[in-house]
Parts: sequence; C-alpha cells; structure tokens
Amino acid sequence: MTVVDSRPGGPRTSRQRKREALERLARDKDVWVATADATGEPCLVPLVFWWDGETVWLSTRDTNPTGRNLCASGRVRLSFGHSRDVVLVHGTARVLTREEVSAEVGDAFAAKDGWDPREDHPSYVFFQVTPQVLQAWGTASEMAGRTLMRDGKWLV
Repeated sequence: MTVVDSRPGGPRTSRQRKREALERLARDKDVWVATADATGEPCLVPLVFWWDGETVWLSTRDTNPTGRNLCASGRVRLSFGHSRDVVLVHGTARVLTREEVSAEVGDAFAAKDGWDPREDHPSYVFFQVTPQVLQAWGTASEMAGRTLMRDGKWLV
C-alpha cells in the first residue's frame, strides 16, 4: 500500500519541520510520556508539560510508575501531536523536588495550564527532559530526513 502525502505542496522541508516542531512545543498543552521499568514493562501516560525553549518540563508523583521509572533510569520518549503530524523526542530526565525547582520554572509551568504541582500533593516532583533526538514527520513521504536533532544538537 502506498501512502500519498496529503499536504499541499508535498513533504515539508527540514527547516519547516523544525519551525513547526518548535511551535508545537510552545503551543501544545499535553504530551504522551513513555517510560519503562527495569524489567522492560512499558508505561504510557499523558502529562501536562512546559517547554522552556531548550528542555521539556514535566511533573508527576515520584510514587507512580512514570515517576519511579524516570527517577530510576532518566530515560523517556515524548510524543507530541498525532500520527499524521508527530514530533517524537528521545530524552534524558533529571528529577527536581518542589524545593529544588526555581520559582521561574514553577511559575511558568503553573501559568501554562493553570495547575501548580508545588501546591498539590507532596509526592509531586518535576522532571527536566533534555532532548537527545528529535524527529518530526507527517506521512511516509517525510520519513526520510525526519531526524532533526541527534545527540542534543540540531541538524538543521
């Protein structure tokens, strides 16, 4: 089966995909967060996020599976958008307690969605995710060249 690109003008350039990926990171409210435990048991949940221009900030309880997995391995995959316009980030996460996160980060995170984890249950912590690989594509015609960042460095 051949998938026809439904975008007017065909596949986007890498520069256009980077621009649109950055717009999505600034605009979207939620992200799918994929982690795994030490045995490989996967966990996939939607979380609110905030993009600071370089890293993605998440908050969840350190006692739930996602929090435990992030604390243990620091490895995460984030999926923004939908299957016909996806931004996929492979990243490393570092944990910060409510007391460790700066007021600027906590305030910006809370302002984006109206929820402040610092005022919620004490088990909420923050995770700062540094992208190592970022890919963006729509349909099969954009699979080539979908990697826009590798080893934390933009390729475009």
